[in-house]
Amino acid sequence: MPNRFPSRRQIVIGATGFAGFALADLLRAEAARGRSSVKSVINVHLDGGPPQHDTIDPKPDAPEEVRGEFKPIATKVTGLRVSELMPRVAALADRFAFVRSLVGSAGAHDAFQCQSGFPAANLQPVGGRPAMGCVVTKLQGSAADAVPTFVDLMQGRPLVRNSARPGFLGPGCGAFRPDISKLFARELEPGMKNELAARGANHTVQLTLADGLTLDRLDDRKKLLAGFDDTRRELDASGAMEAMDKFNQQAINILTAGKLADALDLDKEPAKTHERYTPPTGGGEKFVTAEDGGAAKKLLLARRLVEAGVRCVSVSFSDFDTHSKNFPRMRQLVPIVDHALAALVTDLDERGLLGDVVVVVWGEFGRTPRVNASGGRDHWPEVGPALLFGGGLRGGQVIGATDRLGGRPVSRPVTYQEVFATLYQCLGIAASRTTLQDPTGRPQYLVDHAEPIRELH
Repeated sequence: MPNRFPSRRQIVIGATGFAGFALADLLRAEAARGRSSVKSVINVHLDGGPPQHDTIDPKPDAPEEVRGEFKPIATKVTGLRVSELMPRVAALADRFAFVRSLVGSAGAHDAFQCQSGFPAANLQPVGGRPAMGCVVTKLQGSAADAVPTFVDLMQGRPLVRNSARPGFLGPGCGAFRPDISKLFARELEPGMKNELAARGANHTVQLTLADGLTLDRLDDRKKLLAGFDDTRRELDASGAMEAMDKFNQQAINILTAGKLADALDLDKEPAKTHERYTPPTGGGEKFVTAEDGGAAKKLLLARRLVEAGVRCVSVSFSDFDTHSKNFPRMRQLVPIVDHALAALVTDLDERGLLGDVVVVVWGEFGRTPRVNASGGRDHWPEVGPALLFGGGLRGGQVIGATDRLGGRPVSRPVTYQEVFATLYQCLGIAASRTTLQDPTGRPQYLVDHAEPIRELH
């Protein structure tokens, strides 16, 4: 397998100063507090909105135009059934918590609510809400870290619409976003291509060496800059230079220590692990904007990142936006996600990491109970599905229920913010009692009136 990621001596240090595009900026304001937990979060976004009926909430007794083509299958948990498209998750159902009653969707076609718990309009006058990974960067990141606190691997709609944004915390708490497009192709719709073009070239952090720059030359440049900085520091009574030194140094540490580059290099995994994350081929119809079986290795990449010390990793699978041909498209896409999730839970368990990593799997909304004239399911913000596992959470259970058509919750509705309160708790953060100061000086709680999901503990 060819090496598609840079070696330590191929790491970018370059364009702005000598730390590469925006990386020093991403590291500002990280040294607020020490870490209180060893756990990490992998946030898996099912881009486009997953159909609850065709995943974890089948309705075999509903009319044909609602229940669809897929049959329910038994799971390892007595009485729990899921779609036939998810046999591997079914076999490991005792590890998963199945949330069938996710409510409160803003109905927006992006990943922002799945990154923050809030609609995009919340606190817009002061910069907007920050994504969870950005919050964790602020609260638990350290300038001494050899890897970023938050790595965003999302593609497609989340990448275009910048769902993992830092909001009012500012760019110093932004996500580290490596370019993984060579590993995981995701064709964008024409409108998305225009949106991405409008954002310019600087939407990812590159890990390629600036022409002619070696680590030895970098060390010489560091010494030269340090000499200039001694003079500037004498003129700087504000302490800004000292802070700049610290964050630039962390940028250099991240890019030269080799830990992050190694984590992003899937060629370092043995063939047996690659096989584990490679689903069988065949079945269904691949939509033009959907991903192939190789996308399952996104979760291998996520595992490598949290193993290296990254606290939050965001991943996406596309394309669940099935306004047409829902059933052939889901027959192709859902088994890829099913295989990837089963591989991840098994891999984490074998490595002794399952208790230290919590994983959430969800989308921006569910899909309509009734199949439309084009054989698709449309947007349905009334209720959606979610899965959680790892991090010491109690699996083997269903939380919430929907009506006979799978269109509305009839018991135990769960909000996005309850899920985030749970994730924050796994990281040692009491979300309902922790505040961040917005640019006006006003304290903002991480969630509004939400406590962790009680059934999971």
